Amino acid sequence: MPKICLTSKRGPRAVGPYSIAVRAGRLVFCSGLIGLDPATGEMVPGGIADQTRQVMENLQAVLEDNGLGLGAVVKTTCFLTDLGSFAEFNEVYARFFGDDPPARSTVQVGALPKDALVEVEALAIIDS
Repeated sequence: MPKICLTSKRGPRAVGPYSIAVRAGRLVFCSGLIGLDPATGEMVPGGIADQTRQVMENLQAVLEDNGLGLGAVVKTTCFLTDLGSFAEFNEVYARFFGDDPPARSTVQVGALPKDALVEVEALAIIDS
């Protein structure tokens, strides 16, 4: 089964030598996304809530540009530079997935690219 590297017109560009998402069969692997404004390539101003909102909007754009939506996400891995901001992160994150959220792991890390406070990667499945 060949892999297909996916792109997004509305999502952010990769900040390194990787694909923003890759499809392998019915699985779509979305690379970790940080709170970059797709129009400028710069981090959105503000704190964890602002960055989380942008991360989730970026993920939604990547998925929608490839014929999916957040409902296709079955697993996320979330990286925070401070688990002390977990409640604030969770509040914004929950708004995007509603009552049927995917499985999730959340871990604290020492640092993220571009001094981001949060990064989210996702695994989605194509239902067909």
